[in-house]
Amino acid sequence: MTTAERLLSAKALEETRAAKFASRKRVNIIALGLSLAAMAFGVFWLIWILWETLRLGFGGLTLAALTEMTPPPNDAGGIANAIFGSVVMVALATFIGAPIGIMAGIYLAEYNPKGWLSSVIRFVNDILLSAPSIVIGLFVYALVVAQFRSFSGIAGAVALALIVIPVVIRTTENMLQLVPPGLREAAYALGTPKWRVILSITLRAARAGVVTGVLLAVARIAGETAPLLFTALNNQFWTADLTQPMASLPVTIFKFAMSPYENWQQLAWAGVFLITLAVLALNILARVLTRNKL
Repeated sequence: MTTAERLLSAKALEETRAAKFASRKRVNIIALGLSLAAMAFGVFWLIWILWETLRLGFGGLTLAALTEMTPPPNDAGGIANAIFGSVVMVALATFIGAPIGIMAGIYLAEYNPKGWLSSVIRFVNDILLSAPSIVIGLFVYALVVAQFRSFSGIAGAVALALIVIPVVIRTTENMLQLVPPGLREAAYALGTPKWRVILSITLRAARAGVVTGVLLAVARIAGETAPLLFTALNNQFWTADLTQPMASLPVTIFKFAMSPYENWQQLAWAGVFLITLAVLALNILARVLTRNKL
């Protein structure tokens, strides 16, 4: 091959590389543009929802709304009983579901990660994760409400707990699997028993993720309406009796938002604002408590 042919070949190769580079650059620009457009589309609706929640919800947030019972149509009142009912049922559901979910996640990640029982548990957990909440509400209705012939706050808490459990199981297992095996091996080498390794090493290292999973579950059940319609139903008056029907914010919002009465609609927006604010506060608190901690 002569020198001229070599130069022509090198030039052709360089042109081919430049064409491929330009093609890849165009594809990259198009992909980046589509990604940014999709992000902007999602953020636009998110900001709009938050703005409407702030604008309409904050305007309806008065002292009466926080201290008085749910009113009749076109009458003064508040959502104090619904706030109390939601706090009680969400707290009880978290108290029931979070320990079960954490212990099940520990079993899956630490004791029997590849056994047949673990495979069955993961399969059932995936079904529960994808199951519509209304199905869980109907299940608890048949299991609790129909048996005791009464709607109740306990039934509502049980339904919410069944939603908490699969979320906490999945998050706990995933977070424990991220802990380096070397930490466990070093503890075992020092003669530390397995339960102590889990409690002091793996859970301690993964506690930020576990707490986040619990808070995600709380955030999910805080706005659940369908399970409570079939279990706790509603109550226009203040009650702390968990064996009786109990008011909740999601059900009250659903009822008031569908009504034609202006005072009920205003209280519904106030309830939406409170739920949004509570979820935001929980997430900020979790980040503050787990920041820079191993």
